[in-house]
Amino acid sequence: MKSRSQAARFGVLIYPDVEPIDVGGTVGVVSMARRVLPELQATVIARRLGPVRLAGGLRVHADPGIDTAPDCDVVVVCGGAGWPQAAADQAILSYLRGLRPEAVASVCTGAMILAAAGVLDGRIATTRRHAVGPETASPLELLGRSGAIQTAAAQVVDADVVTGGGCRSRLMPRCI
Repeated sequence: MKSRSQAARFGVLIYPDVEPIDVGGTVGVVSMARRVLPELQATVIARRLGPVRLAGGLRVHADPGIDTAPDCDVVVVCGGAGWPQAAADQAILSYLRGLRPEAVASVCTGAMILAAAGVLDGRIATTRRHAVGPETASPLELLGRSGAIQTAAAQVVDADVVTGGGCRSRLMPRCI
């Protein structure tokens, strides 16, 4: 574990149609934490350097692309409707396979991309629990189909790999 005074970098991996809340929430947590740990950094990474259109039309500039991404202490893979395309992108999967398993985390369907890269094999993981829109199965069901990954609802930490899949609260009694 690093000391409070050492620099730490969080990579936030995005792709077309990622959910803005996954990106903003992740970068926002690092931003808030910087008040206590001033050496924290967040770097938004995409397949290629440049603008990425998120779900709902917001555009975010990724700097860098995966080919020039700096070493990160943790890379957080965000979720969103574009996960099937990202999970089929061999360059993204290769990038994720090159990371230490304890240096990856996911938000929601970002776990599906980690699973496609093989990073979650033999681990317990989670993702969104309900099917939405045209989906015929929930991502959580899909995550567990191969048998290589044991699934659980909510948040899972397995050998330092963190995956998050939703919530239950008074404000959002049935999160997707």
